[in-house]
Amino acid sequence: MPAAAAEQPRKPRPLWLTSAITMIAIAAGLIAIEVIDNLTPHHDLDANGIEPRQVGGLDGIIWSPFLHGDWAHLFGNLGPGLVLGFLLLMARRFLVVTGIVWVISGVGVWLTAPAYSITIGASGIIFGWLTYLLIRGIFNRSLWQILIGVVVFLIYGSVLWGVLPTDEAISWQGHLFGAIGGVVAAWHLAGRDRRRRAPQALPSSGVGL
Repeated sequence: MPAAAAEQPRKPRPLWLTSAITMIAIAAGLIAIEVIDNLTPHHDLDANGIEPRQVGGLDGIIWSPFLHGDWAHLFGNLGPGLVLGFLLLMARRFLVVTGIVWVISGVGVWLTAPAYSITIGASGIIFGWLTYLLIRGIFNRSLWQILIGVVVFLIYGSVLWGVLPTDEAISWQGHLFGAIGGVVAAWHLAGRDRRRRAPQALPSSGVGL
């Protein structure tokens, strides 16, 4: 009996497909959370947002990006979020950028938001994604990334007005500090990449002259 033919190695999934599936999964998770929140008597999940300058409100930094006031709030974030998140995944910078933006945006809201308020929503992270994609090419000195930033700006640049205190119902603090987080992430990653590319110094022979 002839030996069975060796199985062909499975081809890796294309990056664009993995990125798209990841963002669809994130969107599905946020929608599921909103469904659960709407099934609670008084939208109880929304009480887990960021409570400024309250020690008990610090955990809201973790939970707030998952929570939204209503369906309009959620889908308003999902629109740009799906596109910007996809671009970050394609750039292989999603986790680091998101982590930096998440912390800076959340802590900024906790320090500066109005007393007795509760801040929820993923818009702070989305602003950080946006500013990272806008300016990373400058820090990286990459013409290609600058061109991508220009296209992103033409599509979503008007969103940046959200860093200004134009509406009491909108957390401009989250937007502002999220945008700052995106700049910090671009600066940090560009510096890290340059250090990795720099040639290692040759060890000295130890022989004096």
